[in-house]
Amino acid sequence: MRNREEYESIEEKFLAPYAMKSRATKGRKYKEEKRPYRTCYQRDRDRIIHSTAFRRLEYKTQVFVNHEGDHYRTRLTHTIEVSQIATTIARALKLNEDLTESIALAHDIGHTPFGHAGEEALAELMEDKGGFEHNHQGLKVVDFIEDSYPDFRGLNLTYETREGIVKHRTLYDVPNIDNLVEFEPHLSPTFEAQVINVADEIAYNSHDLDDGIKSGYITVKQLENIPLFNDIYHSVKKDNISEEKAIARTIRRLVALQTTDVLTETEKNISEFNIKSLDDVRSHNLIVNFSQQMLEKQKVLKNFLYKNLYSHYKVLKMQLKARKYVIDLFRRYLEDPRQLPPDYLTRIEEYTPEEVVCDYIAGMTDRFAQDEYERLFIPYAKM
Repeated sequence: MRNREEYESIEEKFLAPYAMKSRATKGRKYKEEKRPYRTCYQRDRDRIIHSTAFRRLEYKTQVFVNHEGDHYRTRLTHTIEVSQIATTIARALKLNEDLTESIALAHDIGHTPFGHAGEEALAELMEDKGGFEHNHQGLKVVDFIEDSYPDFRGLNLTYETREGIVKHRTLYDVPNIDNLVEFEPHLSPTFEAQVINVADEIAYNSHDLDDGIKSGYITVKQLENIPLFNDIYHSVKKDNISEEKAIARTIRRLVALQTTDVLTETEKNISEFNIKSLDDVRSHNLIVNFSQQMLEKQKVLKNFLYKNLYSHYKVLKMQLKARKYVIDLFRRYLEDPRQLPPDYLTRIEEYTPEEVVCDYIAGMTDRFAQDEYERLFIPYAKM
């Protein structure tokens, strides 16, 4: 039977010298006994999967609100897809797959209901009260808001998983961590954390496109001038397969193309920058990245998605409703905090009312926020 010590020995033997090894962890805030059959990062992954905040991702918006269809991505399915892509990259680069997976599964755990519309509304409401940013909120979720262990608040995750959550960075995620001295803002995160950045972009570039086509909000004809899609699509269509299967194969190849590009570019960077150790990784700018050619192609695709999907009039209608839900709920709770659940109401003794209300709303699912809106504002709605 394989035990933790054997797993750790395998890591030392087979992982790259610049990978994050379990034995080298900076540990947890609260001391715990090690487990006989799981490494520290395997335990992180398992705690995240079993958390309340992770389960709620099932009913949080990616692009389309949950009730609009059964087959669109939710924040949970997006997270699982990010994890799959990230572990593929980590395996190829000989990185720590368990740490990669734990960061991937938690990278969106601080997201609000209703996607970016919900986040923007809370950020505006909290602008003069400490602000709101979902990476910071994710750290707060795993450090404090989750509360199911008798010996400590939060999930008591390792330093490296927590660092990966708060230092997550993409085009849409540019966190300011200058005040988080604990995480040494001047240093880059682990290779494993950097992998999540690109895996997130690969997932939403590809799968938001897929959902957009399935919804009918964008069409294949509109994509004729988008090389990243069109070149693959016309290659696939030569096989004389149905339109539905051609699109599905195109999306799969789009994921594979971007993944291969990351691996090729990162391998080149490792050699060019002479990366030999974890210290080299931390002291250098982000090393896991796309090639310049791929970045240019992605920019064309992202601009298209922003203009034709994220700004589609039906999506905008839902976003405007979402803003109203969040803003009205926030103001109503501040008017009378007694309408908060008791476990949140008691936190006002330690935190500002705005912070407590913000935490409560950020943790809501789309469905719960809509139901709560009815309970608070529709006279005949059932409690």
